[in-house]
Amino acid sequence: MLRLSGLSLPLDHPAEALAQAIAARLGVPAESLRGFTVFRRGNDARKRTAIVLVYTVDVDLADEAEVLARLAGDKDVKPTPDMTYRFVAQAPAGWPERQQALRPVVIGAGPCGLMAGLVLAQMGLRPIILDRGKIVRERTKDTWGLWRRGELNPDSNVQFGEGGAGTFSDGKLYCRVKDPRFLGRKVLEEFVKAGAPDDILWQAHPHIGTFRLVTMVESIRRTIEDLGGEYRWQTRVDDLELTPLPDGRQRLRGLHLHDGSFLEADHVIMAVGHSARPTFEMLHRRGVHIEAKPFSIGVRIEHPQSWVDRARYGACAGHPDLGAAAYALTHHCANGRTVYSFCMCPGGRVVAATSEVGRVVTNGMSQYSRAEFNANSGLVVAIDPARDYPGGPLAGIEFQRHWESLAFEAGGGTYAAPGQTVGDFLAGRASTALGEVTPSYKPGVTMTDLSRCLPGYAVEAMREALPVFGRQIARYDHPDVVMTGVETRTSSPVRVTRGADLQSLNVERLFPAGEGAGYAGGILSAAIDGIKVAEAVARSIVAQ
Repeated sequence: MLRLSGLSLPLDHPAEALAQAIAARLGVPAESLRGFTVFRRGNDARKRTAIVLVYTVDVDLADEAEVLARLAGDKDVKPTPDMTYRFVAQAPAGWPERQQALRPVVIGAGPCGLMAGLVLAQMGLRPIILDRGKIVRERTKDTWGLWRRGELNPDSNVQFGEGGAGTFSDGKLYCRVKDPRFLGRKVLEEFVKAGAPDDILWQAHPHIGTFRLVTMVESIRRTIEDLGGEYRWQTRVDDLELTPLPDGRQRLRGLHLHDGSFLEADHVIMAVGHSARPTFEMLHRRGVHIEAKPFSIGVRIEHPQSWVDRARYGACAGHPDLGAAAYALTHHCANGRTVYSFCMCPGGRVVAATSEVGRVVTNGMSQYSRAEFNANSGLVVAIDPARDYPGGPLAGIEFQRHWESLAFEAGGGTYAAPGQTVGDFLAGRASTALGEVTPSYKPGVTMTDLSRCLPGYAVEAMREALPVFGRQIARYDHPDVVMTGVETRTSSPVRVTRGADLQSLNVERLFPAGEGAGYAGGILSAAIDGIKVAEAVARSIVAQ
């Protein structure tokens, strides 16, 4: 098979045009094509009057060697790589009883823990998966309790429970992780087996959406259980049992659970999410090496999706092969700050994403159809420990809590979000009414002055960036556009440092993983990291 990249065809091209274009590009007669499959399809909308679909295809030819030799200098024509996933180990027969071994434990059932647990189960290692939250259907009810009634369950919400924070998101499945072993392909294939749409295998920017994510994580749970894995819900890890080693490090011996019980464990994957603040505090208290990490702070900004579609696609807006338009924006400001769009959700809604009482946090989500009226994204400012929260490894957590508490107060103390129109924000005055754009956040929005709950340097940078972005996306800075705050959970504020063996730098057999540990930034990258860490655990277990 040959992989042919960069093949452009116009919108609405006839079905037979793709095969014809492949043959012409390779310089072979059409009859020599035995078949082809689409590996990736995206679009190039830089010229709105001539938007094209861009294909990468895997082609089966009668004489592949001749074509490869003739096009040896063509970077777009290469042998199709072997993307088959191969397990690094398998549990020995009778494991763990015959070996008197302990089963590996995964803490957290988000994308990282989900894939770590699945791969461990597929290798016969029968993992135990702990999560402080509930199964996804019950968790969904609790999440709706906040959105509809302003009632927060601190252990079952957008952040905690089966599927992790990614369940209530746009379900984006692309990342910039270098992936020479095609672990991302393994993730996507497992998601399709679990009920995700087939098109995530070939869309350039695939996504699933919340409703499909719910059924998908349920299916993966059943697979893990069928393979001998075990879930324990509403189980919070409150402490670690550690034994000192001669070299000054410590070795993990087990986990103290919230109900007073003890779980003996000698291989633990710490796949908690970016909001597991009590866990980070416990790790720091126990001497696990942890450091402050950069993240970003800002707001959610909403535009009518039709505005974004028109700005990005012109007269082609609404075309079924294009879908709801997205954008990615960045501006480097005069005050040294960088403002950028984050987690852009076409055709979605802004959601309440707090996990702590008395705090307001915003995030974005959408369904697979991306058919709701507004587009939203984070409008955030990059910050870093040295400059903005220099008080130690946990200082970023307190920084987040400070602004989230102010947002709660500015919203009226009911989990309503503070909101402001762009026109008023740029003018430096509080908003008292909405204009043309209606915010989607539930349980509601209180119009106010967002500068009350954002750092002054972030306000200054956002005011500079908005008109710049308005010149790139028409009406981005329209006076009636609505912003709601605050967006603080862009990524983990800490990194639980690990070595080349993926174990904690100073606690043997503890494997920090995923977004919460500071090694991922989204569903796909977290899932990939989960596979890598599961492999490290498997190697360690089998080598015992």
